[in-house]
Amino acid sequence: MDVNYSKLWKRFREKGIKNKTDLIPLAGISTNILAKLGKGEFISMDSMQKICKALDCDVGDICVINEVGDKS
Repeated sequence: MDVNYSKLWKRFREKGIKNKTDLIPLAGISTNILAKLGKGEFISMDSMQKICKALDCDVGDICVINEVGDKS
């Protein structure tokens, strides 16, 4: 599986947030979590909850899980 955070970055623009690092103090996440987001890696649900609370949204508003490869 693969995670896509393009919705998160779109939400940033909609909220008028210009710099991704602004999410660190806004949501109370670490630089490591921000790096994972930038690389399209999975993060903990705790971190996801902090981001959703800071941006007043739901998980589905900021990421999409894609299945990669075939199911056989």
